[in-house]
Amino acid sequence: MEWNSKDQTFDRDLHAFRAFHECDSIDAAVLLARSASLDTVFEKLGPELDRDGNPRLDGKGRPRLIESKYGASTTWMGKLPYRVNAGRHGGCPVLAVGITPELMTDREEYDREHA
Repeated sequence: MEWNSKDQTFDRDLHAFRAFHECDSIDAAVLLARSASLDTVFEKLGPELDRDGNPRLDGKGRPRLIESKYGASTTWMGKLPYRVNAGRHGGCPVLAVGITPELMTDREEYDREHA
């Protein structure tokens, strides 16, 4: 499992699934990735913090927001379907699961505390 890698990681993983499946090493593969709906959660997280709890700053002296780490070129569900539809996984069955805000067990508590 990887989190927030560059989207080319999907290509590497799908090709690996294909090779493992063709060698009878695996029967199926599972990919967990964030859904686009997590973007609203990231927007509420605020700035990155250093070890002392101070906001990290960008080159212009502004706080670096956590949400900026989750851009369109990272591993999220929007970058996966066309790769699977292109057959990059070969004959290996792939279960792709998109993580949504509804899967966060403490989300309502967090929303109340950070409203």
